[in-house]
Amino acid sequence: MQFKDYYETLGVEPSAGEGEIKSAYRRLARKYHPDVSKEAGAEERFKAINEAYEVLRDKEKRAAYDQLKARGYRPGDDFRPPPDFGGAGFGNGNGGFRFETDFGGGGGFSDFFESLFGGGRGAGFGRGGRAQPAGDTRAKLAIPLELAYTGGKQRIEVEGRKLDVNIPAGIGPGKVIRLAGQGQRGAALLLEVDYRPHAEFEVDGRNILYTLPVAPWQAALGATVSVPTLGGAVEVRVPPDSDTGRKLRLRGRGLPAWGGAPAGDQIVELEVRAPKASTEAQKALYRQMATTFDFDPRRA
Repeated sequence: MQFKDYYETLGVEPSAGEGEIKSAYRRLARKYHPDVSKEAGAEERFKAINEAYEVLRDKEKRAAYDQLKARGYRPGDDFRPPPDFGGAGFGNGNGGFRFETDFGGGGGFSDFFESLFGGGRGAGFGRGGRAQPAGDTRAKLAIPLELAYTGGKQRIEVEGRKLDVNIPAGIGPGKVIRLAGQGQRGAALLLEVDYRPHAEFEVDGRNILYTLPVAPWQAALGATVSVPTLGGAVEVRVPPDSDTGRKLRLRGRGLPAWGGAPAGDQIVELEVRAPKASTEAQKALYRQMATTFDFDPRRA
């Protein structure tokens, strides 16, 4: 088993903040998503990106990984978890880190990830397969955002048994699904729901956030563009004289109503992107714009 450098996978420095890590993940996930990328090895790269983000977005996992990385491991080094990983040598010194069972955290995580964080080993066991105390079994259940929108079933494996878990439409992070008799020694299995990272969308309460790239002429003149939503693509009108940061609201296109909460909206934030001038004709157009417009972006 080889050591993985998750910072290198996302192309960020170990000092990177949460925003930089999230931005790098979204950029790479869009590029290598198997549904859109035609690059060789895109699916494997996409899985690696998801795995790296799963660790670096979680403060506890990142802290443990950082302390492990500080021991001098390099990408490709032969690796076995040190005996003190998860003990007092890691974390705050009060017993170290304890990672709960994790169902569906992104799928296809490597042996390296599994050896450190123990995802998907089956309910009733923590990192390393140690039995947890008797009583209700608690575990994390990471679901795709699309499943939270539509509702449906997600299959998990519990101590060798496959279970189909019914996911109500609109269920939010932190909510618990109780499966009577499915935990350790006949106890209940309590699944705390979380959302998997998404390549395009972010979640703010019941609202869905989406950044829409537009060309300068679309922003200046107005345009009708296709925007993805959890319920399928819709046509959206970009008003004339728009700028980066302008927000458009798609009512009812967020997460559906659940538990008395109203349905959310999708908030579309515009991001104006200028094309590169690759030909002489394109450069000439930019020079013409420079002389035609009395515009200083710093003054504006």
